[in-house]
Amino acid sequence: MTPPPLTPSVASSGIVLRPDLPICQTDLPLDWYQEEFKPYAEEYLALPDRKPGTVLPWLDRYAIPACEHFGDSLLLLAHFYMGGEVVKLVERYGGTIADSYVLALQASRNPEKRVIVESAVHFMAETIAILAGDHQSVWITNPKAGCTMEMLAKEWMVLPAAEQLVARYGDDLAVVAYMNTGGRLKALAGRTNGAVCTSSNAHKIVAQIRKEGRKVLFVPDHHLGRNTAWKLGMPLDRVVQLAEPRQWAQGMKLGDASAPGGIAALDAAEMILWGSYCGVHTIFRREHVEWWRAHGWKVLVHPESPLEVVQAADGSGSTDFLWKAVQNAQPGERLAIGTEGHFVRNARELARARGVEVMHLTEIPEPGFPAAGCGCATMSRNDPPHLAGILDLLRRGKGPDLNRVLAGDVVDETSGRRERLEPDDRAEMIRDARRALERMIEITEAAG
Repeated sequence: MTPPPLTPSVASSGIVLRPDLPICQTDLPLDWYQEEFKPYAEEYLALPDRKPGTVLPWLDRYAIPACEHFGDSLLLLAHFYMGGEVVKLVERYGGTIADSYVLALQASRNPEKRVIVESAVHFMAETIAILAGDHQSVWITNPKAGCTMEMLAKEWMVLPAAEQLVARYGDDLAVVAYMNTGGRLKALAGRTNGAVCTSSNAHKIVAQIRKEGRKVLFVPDHHLGRNTAWKLGMPLDRVVQLAEPRQWAQGMKLGDASAPGGIAALDAAEMILWGSYCGVHTIFRREHVEWWRAHGWKVLVHPESPLEVVQAADGSGSTDFLWKAVQNAQPGERLAIGTEGHFVRNARELARARGVEVMHLTEIPEPGFPAAGCGCATMSRNDPPHLAGILDLLRRGKGPDLNRVLAGDVVDETSGRRERLEPDDRAEMIRDARRALERMIEITEAAG
């Protein structure tokens, strides 16, 4: 395999490869790496700089032999939120960059791929594993790459509340589990004849369940849930948010303290929201949107942002929606985008090549508006040494078991400790989670 030359070029995603621009990802300390990955980390940390012209030739030493070894059976994946360097690395070796919906379908729609390596967060890799065939293995470059939203929606937090709600409302309650949940919560959605959703199709999923006359328990992001309700014209006084997530794991009972308005509000609700959120998107404010619009910029935001931000913006949608908006922008357009910082930096490279200006929503050049264009810190744990290491170790038949992702796995994002289901329990969980995922696919594709 001969890699592309190290000259400025546009990759399939539209990201400009510039060997002279520094990488935007922060180096991890050596003690953050598993023992098997430390040799690769030591080499990477010893490189003279973080420019692609230095990093890519170093990675070629490991990636090219792995790609040649596995041939067409290898599939490399990364999410749009990954730092530009990992996106470029994955694309350099023939991989796919996409949002969570498209990533989830990669194994099932590419049955010839036997070894799937994902550079993103754990719940995304687990979703791929749920839909994968028995002949396919799914690996994550760093198992400690978690999600702040999912951390406040672990099974042991959500189930105490969900079980009480199911006991009260029975078959009238359907769980809609956002993609940013572990497989065990996706299985809960399947058991209640609910569905999984993504930010691109949440309104389609919720609309279908409302047609069935059922109440929705939306897990975990209360912002996406509320924005979805608003988009569908649902009365917002019929959207009720449950008490702080950790209280349920401490034994909270369904009662007047479990939500604003208590039991009466829950009984009247059309949608009940779990109380988690994305730390990256909750920094956005209406004032950010109003400043850019007053200066002639079009504002687009991700629907994990607060409702007042979505209402004030010119448009909102998934990472795929935002990326296509940049791809389709006309020369001279100016876009302020409210989402994860790495995404906006990658979008800026694409836009610059098209004569379009892109800024992060918080990058307002005035006092009183501190810049806060942070990237997803946990996703960024998938750095070049992890990608080099997993590819080389897999080629040598020494892939670390901790990096193998099976459905139902729960990994502690700090310690790396993993809890794995027994085979019979895993099979049952896969059955229920697949039901929820397949219902999402069915509703999404029927709606067009």
